[in-house]
Amino acid sequence: MGNDLRVVAAARVSNGVNFEEASKGEDADQKLINYLVKHRHGSPFEHVVFQFHIKCPLFVRSEWHRHRVASYNEISGRYVEYEPEFYIPEGFRKQSSSNKQGSVEVPDDTHWQLYPTALVKSHVEDAYSKYQNLLSWGVAKEMARMVLPANLYTQFYVTLNVRSMMNFLSLRSADDAQWEIRQYSLAMQQIFKNHMPMTYAAWEANGFVAP
Repeated sequence: MGNDLRVVAAARVSNGVNFEEASKGEDADQKLINYLVKHRHGSPFEHVVFQFHIKCPLFVRSEWHRHRVASYNEISGRYVEYEPEFYIPEGFRKQSSSNKQGSVEVPDDTHWQLYPTALVKSHVEDAYSKYQNLLSWGVAKEMARMVLPANLYTQFYVTLNVRSMMNFLSLRSADDAQWEIRQYSLAMQQIFKNHMPMTYAAWEANGFVAP
């Protein structure tokens, strides 16, 4: 909902300018948006809203929901029976020796990757089987789900304004963000760029853009 012109109109309304007269031409509008971003005048960006339908593993969802400046509605394991769909990475990373919450890529080592891959696949199959057994026994969905692992896929809608989204992207598109959530952030970043090129350009010039 909204675009670059909505930001311009929200900024210029303080001078009594209505929406139809808000644009002063591309160069002037870009200059205004640059000024707003550079000087952290964020409220005009709150009038443009994006909504995304996200499908991701539960552990990515947990990181996402740390951003409390958005509205969320998620599929409920109390109401539906989860499908056996789990995230299995193409390659496992090793713990970083210099960053307690970070990881490092493992050089091509097919042999090293075999064990964690096989272990995770075996675990999710066993966990989902136990989930099914609990449901068959008559255990409520809201309790049976407790045996499901964190790489189970979930779905949710997230709605947020552009001010909040720029903050999210600055954190989650960064090099030190977890790889999995970074892929979602980079995809959102491209949508942002396509839909609001002027605001994106200002953000790139004054804020943060991942490569």
